[in-house]
Amino acid sequence: MNRGHNHTFQSVLAGQINEFLAAKRALGKRFICEEKVLRLLDRYLIEQQAETLEHITPELIESFLVSRPRHSANSYNRLLSSLRRLFDWLELHKLISCSPVRVPPRRVTAYRTPFIFNPDQARLLLDAAAQLPNRSTAPNRGATYRMIFALLYALGLRVSEVTRLQIHDVDFQRDLLVIRETKFSKTRLVPFGPRLRTALWDYIRQQTEQYGALGPEQPVFSFSRVTARPISPNTISWTFHQLVPGLALDIPPGVSPPHLHCLRHSFAVGTLLHWYRTGIDPARRLIHLSTFMGHVCPSSTAVYLTITSELLQCANQRFEQFAAPILLEVKP
Repeated sequence: MNRGHNHTFQSVLAGQINEFLAAKRALGKRFICEEKVLRLLDRYLIEQQAETLEHITPELIESFLVSRPRHSANSYNRLLSSLRRLFDWLELHKLISCSPVRVPPRRVTAYRTPFIFNPDQARLLLDAAAQLPNRSTAPNRGATYRMIFALLYALGLRVSEVTRLQIHDVDFQRDLLVIRETKFSKTRLVPFGPRLRTALWDYIRQQTEQYGALGPEQPVFSFSRVTARPISPNTISWTFHQLVPGLALDIPPGVSPPHLHCLRHSFAVGTLLHWYRTGIDPARRLIHLSTFMGHVCPSSTAVYLTITSELLQCANQRFEQFAAPILLEVKP
């Protein structure tokens, strides 16, 4: 797999950027978004005729940041963070004398929690997807998007993981998906239940009946079996946003409008809610959820565990059951 096009870096910082990306990717990190930012920086240094490392001053870095307008503090801070990672690494390895990144991050004034789809709302989404009309460039559009959204919601996959799925990654013998070369260059196995098995089987059978036998490396989700090009994550996200207004979802105050990644959040919260309702101790199972979702540690998974009213109610009931014997002992 091609992890980058390092030969296209052409500024005075080209060699250092290449070393930085190579070192990070040797640790299993993809750094795709970071590389895009560094390409922007590379072009900017050329435009500004920065010919030596001494020309990369705090003022030049600040002018680069100003030249890349960001509509939110979070977006600006992500851009700044990518620059800071590069220059801190270069300073640590004595490739530069000191980091020119002196700009403070912008203050995030408000945080809006992600929208959590409950099962009924998820069914509305799947039903709406199934009704999508075919296009000349997108046959079986409804069945395809219904299956994609089902995987995102039911298994908590990243959209990039769904788009990279190939036919040989769907193991009907063991009822699991092989998620290859995901974040941090890991490969993991994701089991699925009988209903999802039936849906996947029917979808792949439908594709086979229409296009003939599919090779093992054919993408599971593609509108062009000739070129074997998978549907892009951006196209999936655009389709999702086209469907959402028609669902008439009730969005609580302080909650952001639904976006595609909310389906992954919904999976995490739904799993935790199921554990509470079935008497499973979430603290003992969190590492399992973390592994299932492809996280390095449970702290990464905790980001997805938005507190909903249902989740809070279940947690309160669990605490009351735990505390009841103690309260009886101390009751006068």
